Amino acid sequence: MTTHAVIGTGYWGSNHVRVASELEEAGVLDDVVLCDIDETRVRDLAADYGLESVTDYAQLEELGVDTAVIATPSTTHREIATTLLESGIDCLVEKPLALSSDDAWDIVNTASENGRTLGVGHIFRYHPALRELERRIGRGELGQIKYLTTTRSTFRAPRATTGALYSLAVHDVDIYNMLLEGTPDHLFCRLDRHVRDDINETATLVLGYGDVTGVINESWQIPVFGKRRDLVVVGSERTAHLDYLADTELTIHDASVVREGDALRAQDEGSTTYEVNGYEPLKQEIEDFLTASHEGLDPLANGEIGAKTVELLERAEESAERNETIEL
Repeated sequence: MTTHAVIGTGYWGSNHVRVASELEEAGVLDDVVLCDIDETRVRDLAADYGLESVTDYAQLEELGVDTAVIATPSTTHREIATTLLESGIDCLVEKPLALSSDDAWDIVNTASENGRTLGVGHIFRYHPALRELERRIGRGELGQIKYLTTTRSTFRAPRATTGALYSLAVHDVDIYNMLLEGTPDHLFCRLDRHVRDDINETATLVLGYGDVTGVINESWQIPVFGKRRDLVVVGSERTAHLDYLADTELTIHDASVVREGDALRAQDEGSTTYEVNGYEPLKQEIEDFLTASHEGLDPLANGEIGAKTVELLERAEESAERNETIEL
């Protein structure tokens, strides 16, 4: 018997509610409880799905909750997560795990001390095309990785709580670490704040992984392309491109620079777009977390991964404040 809670029923939390309800209908979950301090919103959403609701997460232990998703504002993650973990409830905390490395590691250590499963909502680790790219890199199809570049942009008012660094770059820092199977040895970051004095709406990072360079461009201030989210990975033999908005497509460009005697020539044999099996990343993430909870294992995106990512974001802030490259 598994009773599952979703804490926070705003925009992203409501997606968690939908998936949890689907899993309940499929028999994966026995009961689902919703929790939000906005009584009207949580009551109405619970009524839509025929679920129980509460307004205080402290009530969840009394209700026999086994697992919980925390989709509240990042500023509340440490308090809610540590309380639930100490109560014996396994937690999936939406990204970022916290807004400081001290808080992030506090959550990780609390989970460890209480023998609980902790997952973090790094949802792109479950993206179908990205998983396929990871496999192809592992097989050496791209050759030696040389360069990665990511752009996430749209046009919107900056959030009042977290900037582009913690809202957007958190994904790509983790993705680069995953694809390169390591962490950077140095980084440089520039943060721009032109709309809100205390919130960055644009973040630009350059990460060095030995001889590999990763560039990340994030902005809520570009009205040119609509919503843009893409990744390019350049290898010595081939280059891969994926559009995160097209979950099931991965394009491989058979292009490289070859040496002919003393001359260099750009050789381009064209590209092939591969269609991979599709599934909903959020549902895959939650199912992986529930399986890990049942078996006492770590999910694909575990707490340590979340905390290390927050550490790197902190160092990025330090780089921006000092306007210099940070050695890691």
